[in-house]
Amino acid sequence: MLPEKALSVRQPWAWAIMFAGKDIENRSWQAVNHGLSVCGEIVLHAAKGMTQQEYEDAADFMASIGVTCPPPYDLWRGAVIGTVEVVDVVRESASPWFFGPRGLVLRNPKPVAPVAVNGALGYFDWQSRRTDQFPEPARWMLPRGRPQPEAPRTHDLFTATERERPT
Repeated sequence: MLPEKALSVRQPWAWAIMFAGKDIENRSWQAVNHGLSVCGEIVLHAAKGMTQQEYEDAADFMASIGVTCPPPYDLWRGAVIGTVEVVDVVRESASPWFFGPRGLVLRNPKPVAPVAVNGALGYFDWQSRRTDQFPEPARWMLPRGRPQPEAPRTHDLFTATERERPT
């Protein structure tokens, strides 16, 4: 059974938490003071929104630390994608993923079959925000010269039936 509380993180940062060793989720001081300092296991939600500039900036940063970011059409958005444990809130860290001013220290990421969920700011009860559809990719996210993929392929750990929305 998945934890009740979720935290929404924009892509490709959510992917990096699940698959690339991102062990810090950076938050503003105000966000940490509004309940984000709660520790324990949470559900990780990949936010629906992702601009081309956000993607390119994140991919460039990841490349600078030796991480290859998947193409945008391979990233789940608007979905619960796993669980992670929040173990601390810090003001500084030696982690290459820390930008500050505060960071949620993350451990033990565990991918799950994606579930379409509308996100929210801060921690939220994801069960009450389920939806029937994953968001369509923006035109810039599509591979050039190839048909649109049916679903993200990178780290596609699940069969088609496991991708179905749980009842």
